[in-house]
Order: sequence, then structure tokens, then C-alpha cells
Amino acid sequence: MASTADFLNSDFPSALSCNEDFSGPSRFLNRELSWLAFNWRVLEEANNSNVPLLERIRFLSISATNLDEFYSVRVAGLRELARAGSKAAAIDGRTPANQLLMIEANARKLMQKQQSVLTHLRDEMTKNGIHILTAGQAETDYDYLQQVFLQDVFPVVSPLAIDPAHPFPFIPNAGFALALQLERISDKRSLRALVPIPHLVQRFIQLPGEGYRYLPVEELILMQLEQIFPGYKLNNYCAFSILRDSDLEVEDEAEDLVREFEVALKRRRRGDVIRLKITKNAPSYLRNAIMAELVVTETEVVEIDGMMGLSNLHELVIEDRPKLLWPKFTPRVPERFSDHDGDMFAAIRQKDMLLQHPYETFDMVIRFLQQAARDPNVLAIKQTLYRTSKRSPIVEALCEAAEDGKSVTALVELKARFDEAANIRQSRRLERAGAHVVYGFMNLKTHAKITTVVRREGDRLITYTHYGTGNYHPITARVYTDLSLFTCDAALGRDATKVFNYLSGYAQPNTLENISISPLSLKSTLLKQIEIEAENAQKGKPAAIWAKVNSIIDSDIIDALYAASQTGVKISLVVRGICGLRPGVKGLSENIRVKSIVGRFLEHSRIVCFANAQNLPSPKARVYISSADWMDRNLKRRVETLVEIKNATVKAQIVNQVMAANLADVAQSWIMEPDGSYVRATWPKQSFAFSCHRFFMENPSLSGRGTAGAGDVPKLTHSDVSQALPNS
Repeated sequence: MASTADFLNSDFPSALSCNEDFSGPSRFLNRELSWLAFNWRVLEEANNSNVPLLERIRFLSISATNLDEFYSVRVAGLRELARAGSKAAAIDGRTPANQLLMIEANARKLMQKQQSVLTHLRDEMTKNGIHILTAGQAETDYDYLQQVFLQDVFPVVSPLAIDPAHPFPFIPNAGFALALQLERISDKRSLRALVPIPHLVQRFIQLPGEGYRYLPVEELILMQLEQIFPGYKLNNYCAFSILRDSDLEVEDEAEDLVREFEVALKRRRRGDVIRLKITKNAPSYLRNAIMAELVVTETEVVEIDGMMGLSNLHELVIEDRPKLLWPKFTPRVPERFSDHDGDMFAAIRQKDMLLQHPYETFDMVIRFLQQAARDPNVLAIKQTLYRTSKRSPIVEALCEAAEDGKSVTALVELKARFDEAANIRQSRRLERAGAHVVYGFMNLKTHAKITTVVRREGDRLITYTHYGTGNYHPITARVYTDLSLFTCDAALGRDATKVFNYLSGYAQPNTLENISISPLSLKSTLLKQIEIEAENAQKGKPAAIWAKVNSIIDSDIIDALYAASQTGVKISLVVRGICGLRPGVKGLSENIRVKSIVGRFLEHSRIVCFANAQNLPSPKARVYISSADWMDRNLKRRVETLVEIKNATVKAQIVNQVMAANLADVAQSWIMEPDGSYVRATWPKQSFAFSCHRFFMENPSLSGRGTAGAGDVPKLTHSDVSQALPNS
């Protein structure tokens, strides 16, 4: 088993000697299998005895939701390519058809493992007084359940007979249904019918009495069939669910982008079925009829020996069992904000401030906008919106500002996958309030996270700017780790304004002072900095790269990292999800190490630190935060930002706190092997297992400190990182 000490050892452990030729596509790992490997790590948290029981149930639910989305988008796209006969290869050389075969074999094992984990978790739940019952086990609660059924389920259930007069009904994407073989008691006439499970009804119904007893709604429907089909008896049945192609296609020349997306969303519901899950040992006549009506082949059918719809298990994560949940955590309010009596502008004027969510509350971003909306000295607000919540306080603040007569420009990205409908609603609302709503480029997603507030102070106009690595979404900000930079630095303000001009008026900036953007200059900046590190290594100077991203799959970036490794650059990468790079291969990547952190919070921030001829961590390092992962789509087909950090305190916070703690983590780290597999990090039994999440929960950020100063805030040294046992 790998350890974080091995990962961080300054000499780097011995690389894998391999006879394989890595001059061709085999130097890369497959994107889809790498994503599946990530979802295996998520599932393993459901199997991790160090995680509280209800949180393990949540991880199982997340792994199921992740896999459904993966099929609806990635597998659907690959299937269309394969059906069209495309031989276009991924960076690892595999065709769409080859990839589909590998995905299917891996995903079926994953689904089997999910059921195995659920069986184990149900045993643990039973020991803790939490029970998932069958209809037979709930007979003593029949009267109560009948009342629940008639009141909450019966009004929204639509039984659908299947005969020549009633053709097979349309089942929407993610639809879940019971297929029934019934017999009329009076004359024994048979009837086939479907009962779609209403998706707006709770999947698990809690029963009264001691403990926590739940009955799945499909079991309740089976128990109450006489209410739906009076005069019939049930001879046989099965349950099934489907996933449809959810990959949107939008006409490039759409005159009205909003209207086009509204149509596309309706189309999504009717996409081709790409996966049918059905109860194992389902009656063959029901199984065959469903397959024929849904036009699916045997390879697209998955038999489930266990519970359907594992994504709904999150309903069982109940707040009144605190001992079975993570200990409660309340995000901190930065002391500097309190020092200035809640005045965000005064706090930012003092000096740049970097907050790390969720450890520092995302409310600071909301308050920044709310204060701007109500401040009579604020003249203009501009903001990008990629993902946000349904009842977004940020959109509320923008609307309030527009209604107050301020100039408000909102760049709403309509192509935020699975959030398109919410974004359309928000854009309509902003327009009604009087804001200027623009939608960016037809062929580029706007993924950058930027806000500017222009405020009159005396006889000057000051631009306050927020750059983020995550979305303006107060719900996900509770669990996603992201960085928020607040600054009134004039150069960063000018850069942000130029980006907004680019987005709203196609005015491509000639020069940017402190930031790079894709698709114009972000990738070239990264490649140039990697090249500089390689040159330093060749000159015998210290050379190292620390980076944290969600995904690395861009072939040019990977090849540049390989080349830098071969000159002696020490490269330590924290990659949560997809990684197409092979670490630790002799002659190719012996100086590259990759780890993934999966735990209580979802790692989402993007950071890169270049040693700049010093030993990391160093105050002379070149440090950047970004909205972009290192993927072809982010670097070529999206508008993204890469922001260089020059403020000394903020830089120290990123290098000595954020990155050092991520690299030092052992408690929730997985070490990547050259073949793309991962092994959980280990540590000596007598040693403290350092957790970066726990460290950040217990220690304030350097730049958020107020009059108390940053002297008592722990910073991690080069020695701490190497040993992975910091003195916290």
C-alpha cells in the first residue's frame, strides 16, 4: 500500500520500470475509465468504517447519481459516435466502440459492488435501529400506510394499461416504473399494466413507532394495488428504470439562444434509451415486452439483484441522528470582516483577502453583492453566472441593484449541464428587473467566475473584484472546497472589465496584466511556466510544480509535464477525478506523483504553484488560482480565468496552507499507480493521520485574519509536507 510519506518524499520513490513503448497513445490513460476509477473511490467511502454510517449511505447515493449522469451524457455520446461508425480515437488510442466495451464491463462490476455495499450498510443500519422494510414486513402498519397512500400517493399515480387501445406509454429520463401482470378475479382475464413511480413523491415513507422504519414507495404501491386496480389480483411483476440520452445539441445559428435551449430541454426528456435497469429474474414475457417497446438491446440491459434507484438513498440521511453524521461544522466569518463592522468594501480596501469555502462562509460573497446593491455609491455591477441555486440570493441582489437604477450586467451561461432550465428562469427574472442579460458565445461556455463592482469614492471610481474557482451557488458552496479572491487591485479590476467586454461585445483584449483567459492565453501561460521549470532544472536550480485540479486530460499539458519530469522537475499533483497522465514511470514520469482526495468535502478548487528556482513552499513561487481544469474543453472551448496571486499574504496562504495541507493529507488520500489504479494511502498505526479537511476546519485562513494578525495561524513548512505529519 502507498503512503503519503512515499508520495511526498523529496527523493521520490523508485519509478516503475516498464517495457511498454510510451511514445504513442499508451502514454495516456483513458478518460472514461479514469472517471469510473473516481466513482469507485466515492463508493469506497461508503465502505469506509471511519466514515459515519449515514454519511456512508450518502456516498452510496452519490456514486449511483454520478453513474447515472455519466451514462446519460458520456456513454450516450460515445454510443452515438459508435453507431455512426466513427473511428475517431481518444488520446489513449481507443475508438468509441472499444471504450463502450470497457465502460460496460467496469460499470457492471461497479453496480454489483453498489448492491454489495448496500447489503452491508443495511446490516449496520439495523444495528442502529434503521430498517428498510418490504410490504410483507409492514403488514402491521397496513391502516397507517393505506392512509398515507390515499392521501399522498394515489392522487399522483397514473396506472397505464398496455393493450392495442393503450400503447406503451412514454417513460421519461430517469423514470422508474412497475410492470404488472394482473388477472381479473371475475373472469380470469389477464391485464398488463405499468405504474410509473411518481418522482415528486418521497421514495422512502417513514412508519410510526419506535426506531426508524422505512417502506419504499414501490412496496407501498404493491401493497395497495387493490386501490389502483379494484377487482384484479397480481400474478407477477418486475421493476425497471431507464436512462435516456441527455446530451444537448443546439443549433449553432439559433437566432434566439434562450428559446432554442427551452426547446432542447424538452427534447432531452425524449432522448433515446441508453440503459434499462430491470429486476433480476423478471418474468421473461414482461422483460421482453419492455425491451421491445423501449427499443433496447441485451447489451443495454442491466439486471439488478437488489434495490433499484440507489440515488434516492440520500432521503435516509436524517438530521436527528447526529452520532451517525459528520460532527456539525459552522463556516467561519473572517475576522477582518468583523473588524470593519461588516463593511466588505472596507475589509477589501485594507488588503486582498482570500477565503476558502466552505471553511470560510460563502455568505461573504453574498454580502459583497448585497452591500453593493444597497450602496448609493455603487454605480455598476457585472457578474458571470454559470451555476446558481433556484432561489438565489445572488440573483436577488442583482435584481435589487437593477431595480435601484444601478447598471447591472449578468453573463448567464445557458450551457451549464443539467442547470440549463434554472439558468433560463434566472435570466428571465433578471431581465424583468432591468438588468442587461447576455449569454456569451454560442460556441464557448463561459465558465469563469468573476464579479466586478464599480464604486465612487471621493472623486475616483474604484473597481472591487471577486475571482472564484467555484460557482456562485450557496448550496454547493457548503460542501465544495473553493477559493474566493476579493481585491480592489486596479490591474485585476481592469483585467476583469476587459473579460466582460470580451463576453458582451466580442472585444478581444489585446493585453491582460495579471490574468490569462481561455481560449486565448490560459493554456499557453501554463505551458510557458512548465517550460521555465524545466529550464531551471536543466540549469541545476530548484524546480518543482504543485497543482490541484479536478481533471487532467489535455494531451499537450500532459506531454509538457512528462518533458519537465524528464529534466528533473518534481511534480506533485492533487487530482480529484479524471487523470489521463501516468505517474511514476521510469523514463517518462518518474518525477510525477498524483494523489486524489475524497472525503467529507468535494475538492473543487484549481491551483498551480511554480517553484520559480526556489524550494516549495516559497514566497517567491509563482502562484495562480483558476476556474479551469486541465482538459481540452476548458482550455479551448470555454472562457476561463487563470489569476496570478501577487499579494504576499494571500500567496503564503495558498502555498503554505492550502496546497501544503492537501499534499500532506493522508487520512482521505488515494495514491495513483502508473496503470491508472489507486491505492488508499497508509500511515504507521502509532502516527497521527493528518486530514486536510480537519486542518482547515480548525484553522482560519491567513488573509482573513483581522487585528489579531496571522502570527498564530499554522503554516505548513517544507519539512511538514515531506513528513506528512504537520504540527497542527
